[in-house]
Amino acid sequence: MTKRTFIKTAAALAMAVTFSGVHAQTTPIKFQLDWRFEGPAALFLTPAAKGYFKDKKLDVAIDAGNGSGGTVTRVASGAYDMGFADLAALMEFHANNPDAPNKPVAVMMVYNDTPASVMSLKKSGIKTVADLSGKKLGAPVFDAGRRAFPIFAKANNITGVQWTAMDPPLRETMLVRGDIDAITGFTFTSLLNLEARGIKAEDVTVMPYPDNGVKLYGNAIIASPKMIKENPEAIKAFLSAFAKGMKDVMGNPAAAIGDVKARDGIVNVELETRRLKLAIDTVINSPNARAEGFGKVNGPRLSLMASQVSDAFNTKTRVNPDAVWTAAYLPTATELNVLPKK
Repeated sequence: MTKRTFIKTAAALAMAVTFSGVHAQTTPIKFQLDWRFEGPAALFLTPAAKGYFKDKKLDVAIDAGNGSGGTVTRVASGAYDMGFADLAALMEFHANNPDAPNKPVAVMMVYNDTPASVMSLKKSGIKTVADLSGKKLGAPVFDAGRRAFPIFAKANNITGVQWTAMDPPLRETMLVRGDIDAITGFTFTSLLNLEARGIKAEDVTVMPYPDNGVKLYGNAIIASPKMIKENPEAIKAFLSAFAKGMKDVMGNPAAAIGDVKARDGIVNVELETRRLKLAIDTVINSPNARAEGFGKVNGPRLSLMASQVSDAFNTKTRVNPDAVWTAAYLPTATELNVLPKK
């Protein structure tokens, strides 16, 4: 080999190594859940455990959360790149912070219906929504169901409700003790928490918001403006890997809970499997989701929700539905075909 040939070969090899190195780089994404590592967290932990994010050249770090409001704020601050949060909480942030430089945007709908419901014990005599007027209700101040209760009340002509605030762990305990007449909360959270406190499911009256005139969307995947501007392809890759994982989770919820157990060893596998199945059946694989398509939203319904949130939350400015949502990064129709047939 001549000296000239050697130099050309070495240069070519160096370029090849550099080129492959650039393409082998992974994009780090800090992702915050809306809540603790419970059953529904499998929606994100399973694609991570199966390497679907890594296959897309993403290094995704998933952290537990302590409420949708906190998730929205942390993604807005830049502490997290993406997150999972209640769409109403995102709308509220937009409308109350019109001058904020960084407002997160929803990029995929996951809970097509809000999981919020009002729950009471049947022994209280509350059998229908009409029985809630004049009663004492309880929930943490940031609870999605409590925040949206004015919409529920207006749709069902409920008046004279008195509210008691408490920390999340006390909500179901206070209902069981009789300190309050009813609670608001995510059905798949509070119903199973009541069961853990000795109350049978058949002894609970559950009044889901979607079944009582409130067509709010629930939780969506949100992304920071910085992420949208600087790395839109990473968002597309994340949603594609997530959709692939969703199909696995819904196909075998029991196996998916193993991925939650791997992150938090003290979780009750049986309980969290039931919680995940309940979430899938009530808000993910719902009639609305099947009609609109997984991951997507319906324009008029989104606009109605924006108006309702503006009124119920008494926001500084009106919610602009076009500012809180984009479908630009959704996977293909084939990839989004994840809902099992009923």
